[in-house]
Amino acid sequence: MSAPAVDSGVEFSGTPEGLEAIQQRVLWLSTAMIHHANRVRPNPSGLKVGGHQASSASMVSIMTALWFEQLRPGDRVSVKPHASPVLHSINYLLGELDESYLTTLRQFGGLQSYPSRAKDPDTVDYSTGSVGIGATAPIWGAMARRYVNTLDGAAGTGRQYSLVGDAELDEGAVWEAVVDPGVIDLGEVVWIVDLNRQSLDRVVPNIAAGRLEKMFDAAGWQVITVKFGQLLESLFARAGGAELRTRILDMSNPEYQRLLRCNAEELRTRLPGTGNGSAAIATLIAGLDDETLTAAIRNLGGHDLAALTAAYRRIDDSRPTIIIAYTIKGYGLPVEGHPQNHSSLLSTAEYVQLASDLGMDPDRPWSRFEDSTAPGRMCAAVAARLRRDPVVPVGLPAIPSDFGRTPKGTATTQSALGRVLLDLTRAAPEAARRIVTVSPDVSSTTNLAGWVNKVGVWSSAERHDWFADDAETILHWREKPTGQHMELGIAETNLVGLIGELGATWSRWGQPLFPIGVVYDPFVERALEPWSYGIYAGGQSILVGTPSGVTLAAEGGAHQSIKTPSIGLEQPGCTSYELAFSLDVEWALLACLNQLGRPGGSSAYLRLSTRPVDQTLAAVPSDPAARERRRRQVVAGGYALIRRDDARVTIAAMGAMMTEALSAATRLDLAGVPADVICITSPDLLFRALQARQGRGTGETWILDQLFPADRATPLITVLDGHPHTLTFLAGINRVRHAGLGVTQFGQVGSLDDVYRHHDIDTDAIVRAALDIA
Repeated sequence: MSAPAVDSGVEFSGTPEGLEAIQQRVLWLSTAMIHHANRVRPNPSGLKVGGHQASSASMVSIMTALWFEQLRPGDRVSVKPHASPVLHSINYLLGELDESYLTTLRQFGGLQSYPSRAKDPDTVDYSTGSVGIGATAPIWGAMARRYVNTLDGAAGTGRQYSLVGDAELDEGAVWEAVVDPGVIDLGEVVWIVDLNRQSLDRVVPNIAAGRLEKMFDAAGWQVITVKFGQLLESLFARAGGAELRTRILDMSNPEYQRLLRCNAEELRTRLPGTGNGSAAIATLIAGLDDETLTAAIRNLGGHDLAALTAAYRRIDDSRPTIIIAYTIKGYGLPVEGHPQNHSSLLSTAEYVQLASDLGMDPDRPWSRFEDSTAPGRMCAAVAARLRRDPVVPVGLPAIPSDFGRTPKGTATTQSALGRVLLDLTRAAPEAARRIVTVSPDVSSTTNLAGWVNKVGVWSSAERHDWFADDAETILHWREKPTGQHMELGIAETNLVGLIGELGATWSRWGQPLFPIGVVYDPFVERALEPWSYGIYAGGQSILVGTPSGVTLAAEGGAHQSIKTPSIGLEQPGCTSYELAFSLDVEWALLACLNQLGRPGGSSAYLRLSTRPVDQTLAAVPSDPAARERRRRQVVAGGYALIRRDDARVTIAAMGAMMTEALSAATRLDLAGVPADVICITSPDLLFRALQARQGRGTGETWILDQLFPADRATPLITVLDGHPHTLTFLAGINRVRHAGLGVTQFGQVGSLDDVYRHHDIDTDAIVRAALDIA
């Protein structure tokens, strides 16, 4: 890995030799970790274990220079997924990881395939692995830290680094984040791009690094390019050096990568090329010995510790920064520069040779530096410098379970959301202060206007509201650092990334926040993967999808969600609700807030509607004990609205369909077919209860006994504004005949009656289904 010494002019915190030794040890440990997982550890199944020796190697210099020369305890780093062995190697050298873990990469209970805050035993600042999400997470982490500091300053300061592979920049989520207008104010954000110009399958022919520089520059970022190392720069200063520089810059990426596979003799033939400067280049390299020549062609800035350190010291904290570091995939390994090295593994012979080259013992691969050596002293000093104080959690504020009012008249569940938030500011101001709402430019159309007017809009600096004195302006956009609503551009991926990081502040700095993201329900699917990954990483948040379903009749199929109810049922780490009445929204939302910001907490998904519903249909009990019983049932998954002693059929409906279900029950009663009516609030929780009853998990089984007692088992009709399979499992509780009504086709434009009739979820359809199976 080392090249002939060149005076860099950079003063290191330790010694150049010590840092170089650490770099080589990190390369060795990360390579050995993957080798052990694949070639040493028993693998009875024969299935691929995997790992990425080449992708790790390209990051070794970048991460060594960053950790040992640049990082401070307040900084946080998101590490390129395939470089997780490099992170664990550094943590091991710093004393944060026990040696026993080095043999457990990709093993059950051991080091994870990709960095995980929740599952890895050592310090991991951001979970990564889902392409593009880990890259952008530090942006949202920066916003979350700033918001926490408006509470009591407990989050301190520090940079938010993101180590990104160049292929990761293909992800649209990256650019949605980069160009968001609020990001330009986040000077603590620093991205470092591993520009190795290879993807999983090939050498990328036109990586267009110059275009990347222009795109980030146009977004207002500081752009620092680390293209060449000190050895190449010294050669460029000699006679023929200008021609050599032009030759390297002008050659195609595949041609350059091919040169990495050449020995010195081949380089002397290939490198000069056939252009005007070929003779000058040939003369220049003729004066170089073989070792220097082969080192020079590999001497890119991303592997030069001095060049990297100098780049880090140029970071301007007044705006986001991107450092584009030219690297070689597999640098220092026999597979460096090979077009298919992404998942390739060193053979045992190559591994043994690498050990010899680096002065390591392949039979005892896990040695640390002796404390008395220069690298040993550097490791101890850096470990002390980066040591963080333990997180001391603050107490969670009390959140009421019931405001004590019973809604009357006609209302929508969507409008109930805004009312609950406003009620919370009066009933529990300490809890309300920790609520942060986020939306992608739909605050007014999702009934958040009153809340936004009350709490203001978050901004890194206070901005003048030029419409404050306009009498016709209803939504007041007061931007200030203490505002509690965050508005992003129309990019759902950004929204869920932000609420994920806002929902992780309890574990990062001991300060719980209660983030609520609001999107149009059809776009929950667009946001699902990054939101799911945020939950996996420990971010606890509430996602509200509204408006929802084909109930949004006039908007047509493009805006009518169908699959989202089952998404809520299937998402791990999340409790989903679809509510029929305003009071149900209040009780469910307060219960969900009580699950945020704590160990063992849970995220939530609420599916709400714009359909006006007569609130008296909820038949809320007036007796306090009966009311509390109803509340507990709503939170647990559902409640009975109608019970008939002689019921011949049961209608279980959810959300906007309760009006049709009750209407159908009335008509069935007149037809001599009495019906029970069950209001389902959470198929998710009911499914868990059923699984628990069968000994397959944990859940509140009592709710099944109250909703579907065995002695009242009758044929079952389920109906919802979504795919019918969401509720079909309910028939298995008592093994009854079943008819599942719901939406299985793309939506249509029309009136509510027309659209419901088209999908067979109207009152007539429910009555027909009941008569068929009663």
